[in-house]
Amino acid sequence: MVSLTFAQKPKTPSSSEIYESIQKLNFLGSVLYVAAHPDDENTRLIAYMSNHVKARTAYLSLTRGDGGQNLIGPEIRELLGVMRTQELLAARHVDGGEQLFTRANDFGFSKHPDETLNIWDKDLVLSDVVLAIRKFKPDIIINRFDHRSPGTTHGHHTSSAMLSFEAFDLANSKSAYSDQLDITTTWQPKRLFFNTSWWFYGSRENFEKADKSNMLNFDIGVYYPLKGLSNNEVASLASSQHLCQGFGRLTQRGSTEEYVEFLKGEPLTKNRDVFAGINTSWSRIKGGKAIGDILYKVEKEFNFIDPSSHLPQLMEAYKLLQKVKDEHWKSLKTKELKSIIEMCAGLYLEVSADTNWATKGESINLSMEALNRSNTNINLVSFNDDNGLNVKKNIHLKNNIKFNFKEVLKISNITPPTTPYWLNEKGSLGMYKADKAHIGLPETPRLFHINFNLLINNIPITFTKNVIRRFSKPDKGELYRPFEIIPEASAKIAEKVFIFENDKQHDIAVTVKAGHDNLEGHVELSHPKAWSVYPEKQKINITEKGEEQTLIFTVIPPKNQHEGYIRPIVYVGNKIYTKELIEIDYDHIPFQTVLLPSKSKVVRLDIKKKGENIAYIAGAGDVVPQSLEQIGYNVRTITPEDINPETLSLFDAVVLGIRAYNTVEALDFKQQILFDFVAKGGNMIVQYNTAHRLKTDKLAPYHLKLSRDRVTDEHAEVRLLNPKHELLNFPNKITKKDFEGWTQERGLYFPSEWGKEFTPILSMNDKNESPKEGSLLVAKYGEGYYIYTGLSFFREFPEGVSGAYRLFANMLSIGKEDLKQEATLND
Repeated sequence: MVSLTFAQKPKTPSSSEIYESIQKLNFLGSVLYVAAHPDDENTRLIAYMSNHVKARTAYLSLTRGDGGQNLIGPEIRELLGVMRTQELLAARHVDGGEQLFTRANDFGFSKHPDETLNIWDKDLVLSDVVLAIRKFKPDIIINRFDHRSPGTTHGHHTSSAMLSFEAFDLANSKSAYSDQLDITTTWQPKRLFFNTSWWFYGSRENFEKADKSNMLNFDIGVYYPLKGLSNNEVASLASSQHLCQGFGRLTQRGSTEEYVEFLKGEPLTKNRDVFAGINTSWSRIKGGKAIGDILYKVEKEFNFIDPSSHLPQLMEAYKLLQKVKDEHWKSLKTKELKSIIEMCAGLYLEVSADTNWATKGESINLSMEALNRSNTNINLVSFNDDNGLNVKKNIHLKNNIKFNFKEVLKISNITPPTTPYWLNEKGSLGMYKADKAHIGLPETPRLFHINFNLLINNIPITFTKNVIRRFSKPDKGELYRPFEIIPEASAKIAEKVFIFENDKQHDIAVTVKAGHDNLEGHVELSHPKAWSVYPEKQKINITEKGEEQTLIFTVIPPKNQHEGYIRPIVYVGNKIYTKELIEIDYDHIPFQTVLLPSKSKVVRLDIKKKGENIAYIAGAGDVVPQSLEQIGYNVRTITPEDINPETLSLFDAVVLGIRAYNTVEALDFKQQILFDFVAKGGNMIVQYNTAHRLKTDKLAPYHLKLSRDRVTDEHAEVRLLNPKHELLNFPNKITKKDFEGWTQERGLYFPSEWGKEFTPILSMNDKNESPKEGSLLVAKYGEGYYIYTGLSFFREFPEGVSGAYRLFANMLSIGKEDLKQEATLND
């Protein structure tokens, strides 16, 4: 399998891959798989439909997974959605499927579809599902979840099935979302299925007893000799692309049964094929039989030694295909056939810029390569772009003789910067914004490409190649990056939250990046009226494109508690720039640039604390260490190897990052050392873990059992079970006001059982649910305190939620008698 890091690289497939492409070319049927999040996909079934059935297969993920956690880096929310989008594309690159989305924003966990569809805007998301069906035109739709079971799983899950069930019929109604018919046509899928399994029945035993007369089952563990892999291995490789969700996994082999339940459409009768009664041959389209006669013969007599021997037949089929009136199939099959022709000829066509990014108005040097690796008669007639470049060549491309060309790409002065299209405008909690042309697309289409106009056996054919950047690094080898447009100036503040624990001033750095040479201008820092900034403005003068200049502004907070936002504003001539250029660079996905409004929250916080030195043990990734440093703690991140009595004696408290006991196996062997640290007077704070895949059997020094209990409503009432408890009074008085302004959720995976040694501090619940008291538990152990919390501090700290900082400071300070005495004297 080819890594998506090289997604822009021209294909250099083997003969077996070409043959598989011809098999798919000769199957005229399609499947749309529908679910809510990136990790909901059943890669086994997607891979099976794509590689065994040979159907055109797509996964419609209603969201981009923006509301989850990131196990490999600091990106959350919008940036996490960008990462997961690319990981889905990487998975499709492996299993052969395509990827689609709606405008729905993953706002976090939801317990019921009523809540989900209210926040999402049901009508808009439904329209996007209808549009996906109309444009993709699937014969078969398969839902990942059951539309009949609201409240039994994530509200997003059930909502995805409900919307798909409704859209199945709406897609063929001219009166439904009629404005879409300007860009597509109505469509009626033939059948709708639910991808059921024992999990939906509660147990394997229940599923064995279930009536399966309305189900189809098939073995998805089939082996593909042309790949040297089984379907399950392909599926495992695909799902392992979801690294930010911790989905790297072992490959699977062997026979595996998959079930789909028929929901509606054309009845199945006794046939065991989802495509029963659907014509999936070339005769499906008018004029297709003659094309099929050619291509079926190519498939039957395929020459694995010399695929180029089929080019005469392939070009004849291509010529006939251009006469087909059915625009849907004509467009799809032309794209597939051109790719096969290119592969059979061993054509290598590439356009590389001398930089991976530029600004509007610039001129960029291009290096182009054209190479024919066959004996077929191929001529390069010309190449052109959409911006006025049109160069005649009339060159005969002889076998294995490389031709290189140099040209200049002129970037228009009205060219917009490259960024994910759904982030161009600020959306709502539940919905992103997008123009009609982009809705459903996985990413923003590339603006710059070159059309290579060829004659193959005297038949005109054009291949379009995006402009990319190909380069090498001594320690990496050959690398590819997308070619992107960036603004001439961008500014960022490294920290997104600044906590002022008193009225002392802070120096805050603003970094300006130049998109072109000789950038001149000045920067100001917008700020709330109650705050002061010095100096008011500072000059920028950057000589080289890509270089940065850092400017220091002094920010002075008000005397009393207050919060607001600071925003850098860059002035270049009569133009203003207010966005930050964010780069996402991981080996398993293509390099990404994202433009977002540049701003940071400033909080003058009324906070007291005790203890200075905190040890932090990283888990799945959060910004807790940086957040604690903001309020004056000395935080040192330690590894499991550092956990010993001598090292721990240097600290007042130990904090474990989110899901540390799910991700760090070595902690199982360090638990007693940590408990001994508590017994000697230290405080130990454990943030949320999931009960699934715990690396230790002894999470706490006393009985503690995790559950799936959570409170998803960030506005849910928080009841103080014991208002006089030290945790709610020292050193900060915690009231219900401290739970205002929380974001996305209250907390997750609360314990449901705990020993009598623990004291529950808070009670909360979502609407129509019983009270949950496991969000914050504290127990004295020896001379110190063990605290377990499922409260979502990892979400609240990056948003600068004052109450979250005050409560966490109390958790770190508990048991510090000298502070208690000081507080008593002050009273």
